[in-house]
Amino acid sequence: MSVQERSDHQAQAPKGLSLKSRAGLVLIGFLIIAGVLLFTEHRAHVLGLLIWLPLLACPLMHVFMHGGHGHHGSDSQDNRRAS
Repeated sequence: MSVQERSDHQAQAPKGLSLKSRAGLVLIGFLIIAGVLLFTEHRAHVLGLLIWLPLLACPLMHVFMHGGHGHHGSDSQDNRRAS
């Protein structure tokens, strides 16, 4: 493989949408503007739902932070039986 073939291989731009490309920057700008407009138009609905977040946080914290049932102290009980 010659040096020219290697340099051509590395010089090819990756296919797909890059966030640094012009299209990516336009997409990010559009999404920011759309998000701001949606929030300003639907502020009453969004802020009205915030009161339910603490109530929703309780079961989510229990599910994701509890560690599951049946695993409490199982290591210490197994160590006592083995000794």
